[in-house]
Amino acid sequence: MTEGTTSAAAEGADTLTRLEQEGEIAADYLEGLLDIADLDGDIDMDVEADRAAVSIISDAGSRDLQKLVGRDGEVLEALQELTRLAVHRETGDRSRLMLDIAGYRAKKRAELSELGAKAAAEVKSSGEPVKLKPMTPFERKVVHDAVKAAGLRSESEGEEPQRFVVVLPA
Repeated sequence: MTEGTTSAAAEGADTLTRLEQEGEIAADYLEGLLDIADLDGDIDMDVEADRAAVSIISDAGSRDLQKLVGRDGEVLEALQELTRLAVHRETGDRSRLMLDIAGYRAKKRAELSELGAKAAAEVKSSGEPVKLKPMTPFERKVVHDAVKAAGLRSESEGEEPQRFVVVLPA
């Protein structure tokens, strides 16, 4: 191996170790939260797309965990921010950790990918831009990725919380 390859491999290993540490800190924080709320759930940690990913899942059905998702994922978003703050407090580094509860984000990702693909198909057939409803940053990112995969481009417009995606012709 060359020196550049060795340092790139070491940097990749350092990044993986840092992301795994973020996941462990987040898991500890979330386990404490589950204990306080007296909710059952197992914590699964992974590294996806250069960010730590933590999921809370339950064997006993996800009805109790739905309380942690909230309406339209609002509670989930808040818990994700609190978890990121807990990681930041421990590491001193800003975290991009992604939290999923009861498979909510995974399901939402599939729905949004389909929405992005449909919007891209509509733009291809009409040649006109398509504006979508306001979305969270997570939702917009998924739609942007789906539009890009369809061979078109998209932009976000507006101000939070009314920021939305516009799918543009090629």
